[in-house]
Amino acid sequence: MPGNSLALRLFLWATGWTVVILIVTGVALSSLYRQAVERAFDRRLDVYLRTLVADVASPEEGGEKFPQSIGEPLFELPLSGWYWQVVRLDTAKPEVHSSRSLWDSALPRLPTDDGSTATGGYRKGYAVGPEDQKLRIVERNIDLGDDGRYLIAVAGDAQEINEEMVSFDRLIGATFGGLAVALLLTTALQVRFGLAPLKRISESLAAIRSGEAERLEGAFPVEIAQLARETNALIEANREIVERARTHVGNLAHALKTPLSVLFNEATARPDDPLAQKVREQTEIMRHQVTRQLDRARLAARSSVVGGTRIDVPPVITALARTMEKLHRERHIAIALDVPEHVYFQGERQDLEEMIGNLVDNACKWAHSRVGIEVLADAAAANAKPRVRIIVDDDGPGLSPAERERVARRGQRLDESKPGSGLGLSIVVELAGLYGGALALSTAPIGGLRAELALPAAG
Repeated sequence: MPGNSLALRLFLWATGWTVVILIVTGVALSSLYRQAVERAFDRRLDVYLRTLVADVASPEEGGEKFPQSIGEPLFELPLSGWYWQVVRLDTAKPEVHSSRSLWDSALPRLPTDDGSTATGGYRKGYAVGPEDQKLRIVERNIDLGDDGRYLIAVAGDAQEINEEMVSFDRLIGATFGGLAVALLLTTALQVRFGLAPLKRISESLAAIRSGEAERLEGAFPVEIAQLARETNALIEANREIVERARTHVGNLAHALKTPLSVLFNEATARPDDPLAQKVREQTEIMRHQVTRQLDRARLAARSSVVGGTRIDVPPVITALARTMEKLHRERHIAIALDVPEHVYFQGERQDLEEMIGNLVDNACKWAHSRVGIEVLADAAAANAKPRVRIIVDDDGPGLSPAERERVARRGQRLDESKPGSGLGLSIVVELAGLYGGALALSTAPIGGLRAELALPAAG
């Protein structure tokens, strides 16, 4: 997807929000699970704490006030991470009794201002114990009156909580990672499917421009159906405007050319009359000007057509070559063709016939005996459209560089003995320019003039 692609924007937007939502959800779930694990761990510690409170508050008759075991072997294992401790607070020197697992160490006390929970003398929180172990501690103050005041604490190895959280985080990370991949793939498919109608419209417009279709066809979603209808309406309206313009141009051509022809013929019939010579001269100028302006109007109308027609070039050239051989039969001009089977021009057939016809007719007029026509299809280069090149060679006298520049201008003729108005090559130049093409004149390998016409090709 290109950098300015709508599909890429939608995909990146959806991807960003998906990642953010999954990360926030994962952090929230991890936090909630840690709280659940800590509550379960605290309940376990509370059982041992209540047992110690009961033993301290109501010792069995004749029994020890501070038992060494409360039903958990880990309290007997030195530095196991599981400890209990009872401290009498109302004596001059605090009396400390602890589990054997504490060995000769002591449990740290939980301050009440470090975030640990304190409710009615009951606190819980984390602290660092013997051997730098991280402990989860619950402690409680009890007042037995004459029997004294005590601080009772039970601690468990917080590594169990951490291991449980690591296992959970790995599981939720793998789960959310798979979910993210699935969501991104789904998003990509949704974007591709959702924008498919736009791609169809783009392909249909390309087909219209290449002449393969005349309008947007098919059913489109309601969101872009109106766009398709308006586009078709615009294409039809443009075609109607162009058709009306062509009709007006044709009517104007007939309306002007007939009176001018009458004036020209009447003046020609009186060769000795100075006024008739002046009328003929000015009439000829008017005919050239009218032809030029009508051609410009006709070409502008054709160039405004949305899209174009896909014309197979070889059949057009073959037909024109046969026609030109018949027209120049008395001069025995041989026209050699070198054309591929199929090469397509994107444009109007009558324009292609007019351009090639002018070039071939001009070559036949000046050739001694041979004219060659070659058609080449150039593949599209980087940032360029494909081209079709039509090369017309003759074995005539050829032209110098200055003469080549001159004949491309409208109405310029190098030899008045040859028939024609001098408009042929200039019309080819204007027509080719309207299609984004060009006409180049050079020396032909067979000795005369080479005219190379480059036009847009259709796929």
